[in-house]
Amino acid sequence: MSPIDAASDLVVLLDEEGRPIGTAPKATVHGADTPLHLAFSCHVFDAYGRVLVTRRALAKKTWPGVWTNSFCGHPRPGENVVDALRRHAAHELGLTLDTIETVLPHFRYRATDAGGTVENEICPVFIAHTADDPQPNLAEVAEFAWVEPQRLGTALQATPWAFSPWLVLQAEQLRAYDPAPAEAAAGGSS
Repeated sequence: MSPIDAASDLVVLLDEEGRPIGTAPKATVHGADTPLHLAFSCHVFDAYGRVLVTRRALAKKTWPGVWTNSFCGHPRPGENVVDALRRHAAHELGLTLDTIETVLPHFRYRATDAGGTVENEICPVFIAHTADDPQPNLAEVAEFAWVEPQRLGTALQATPWAFSPWLVLQAEQLRAYDPAPAEAAAGGSS
């Protein structure tokens, strides 16, 4: 494996204050005792104000088949996070990102999926815009949909278990997906 290939398979390990303390192979950090590491999440919007949600491929190690935000990933050691966002958008969805904005710079979560795999990440959250139509990489994305933000908020409130835990937590903090008052009332009365 070349040095470039080796670096692309590494994630950045972090101490409790979020400082880099080393690296580890990506394949080894997601298990029952996942060390804290650096990641990112991105919510992509189109020109109509819709947000792109994706369903994780069934072969994914964590939360396979679960609906989530547009895409997530890990920056390589020494890689700028915005460069990592652009790389993942192209690789996972065939998207070019037009604008990128940091919206939750200090987002952190720990969650365990049904198979016992733990996510333990400091995961800055970004909003981006694109004019592209997604061309999903089926190894990463099983399905996708463009949805109105408030409709996503209604779905997150009604069926949070159908979504990744990081999307649920991010939506609570972002407030961009708060359901419209009529939708919230209708969702709460059933």
